Amino acid sequence: MAKIKPFKGIRPPKDLIGQVASRPYDVLNSEEAREEAKGNEKSLYHIIKPEIDFPVGTDEHDPAVYEKAAENFRKFQDKGWLVQDEKECYYVYAQTMNGKTQYGLVVGAYVPDYMNGIIKKHELTRRDKEEDRMKHVRVNNANIEPVFFAYPDNAELDIIVKKYTARQPEYDFVTQLDGFGHTFWIIDDEADIARITELFSAMPALYIADGHHRSAAAALVGADKAKQNPNHCGDEEYNYFMAVCFPANQLTIIDYNRVVKDLNGLTEAQFLEKLSGNFIVEEKGTDIYKPNALHNFSLYLDGKWYSLTAKQGTYNDNDPIGVLDVTISSDLILNEILGIKDLRSDKRIDFVGGIRGLGELKRRVDSGEMKVALALYPVTMKQLMDIADTGNIMPPKTTWFEPKLRSGLVIHKLS
Repeated sequence: MAKIKPFKGIRPPKDLIGQVASRPYDVLNSEEAREEAKGNEKSLYHIIKPEIDFPVGTDEHDPAVYEKAAENFRKFQDKGWLVQDEKECYYVYAQTMNGKTQYGLVVGAYVPDYMNGIIKKHELTRRDKEEDRMKHVRVNNANIEPVFFAYPDNAELDIIVKKYTARQPEYDFVTQLDGFGHTFWIIDDEADIARITELFSAMPALYIADGHHRSAAAALVGADKAKQNPNHCGDEEYNYFMAVCFPANQLTIIDYNRVVKDLNGLTEAQFLEKLSGNFIVEEKGTDIYKPNALHNFSLYLDGKWYSLTAKQGTYNDNDPIGVLDVTISSDLILNEILGIKDLRSDKRIDFVGGIRGLGELKRRVDSGEMKVALALYPVTMKQLMDIADTGNIMPPKTTWFEPKLRSGLVIHKLS
């Protein structure tokens, strides 16, 4: 069962939230961070992308860069740009996109739950990316950025959250870049805190939605600290890492689409002919065509959109991996016809998050940069949870969650 705890969050004063809060470290490069933080010494990028405080071209993995993160984190606290709450709290973090709001609980998730599989994963992680985040957690002795979890729907938790969201928020702002709303409340009532902890303790599992590398890094650092502490007793702060937990029914997974540079030596006609072996191929003309159901795909080639519907017998609806459209398209189109065996390493393929729209696929092909685009029907939360529950791993580049969590609303110290 899932174990969580409240924590004494380190947060910006109300009037500084707009200057401190930032996008997460892994959705932008160093130059974009440098540009976004220009003229703003209070931007969290000075902690999560500290290479911006060095000359352009400085290796972001240089030990001096990690040290700069810790120096800046101390500076932010010394100057009062980040202040620690006096008592342990839970927090509510709401995100609004296109008129739809999802409400997450910010909690301390339990490191042993990650190690023993109560916190469930659906993606493989890369050791080099884990190590980068581990260094960042170690040097700051804190989880500067949260991870994004889903939990099984719970009506009583919804009621507790509603009680707080009816009140005046601590933070309430809209980000200029995307127009998404971010609202934040503090849960400091002892009875509510105890009940939230109790309700989570009845949940058989929590699910990582986004942030597999951050989760792995935070858990590995916590486990490492436990090993190194001769007086370890299990209730130390390093046994927990910061997660924002949303009810699964409020989350939307957006499509994650593919663009490919060539047709593997085939002409357009030959390619469409080969597709017709496993798919019902229908030409849809020049207007953008969006997949309308599971096992229906959209293809853009030579100025035209096509509907592809996988034929019966080409997939297995009883297999949590085999049912996925990303599996069908990887096996029957990318591998079998286009010769792309490894989505992680093949340079002929690129991936486009659905937040950018299908017009972005058309643009990439029309520009001549890419030859063909393939749009997929989004994965559902049920599919994701089925895969995690059966111990399976999603194929690469399957899920795209939006909106992303804003960083800098709250930070969790490990001691």
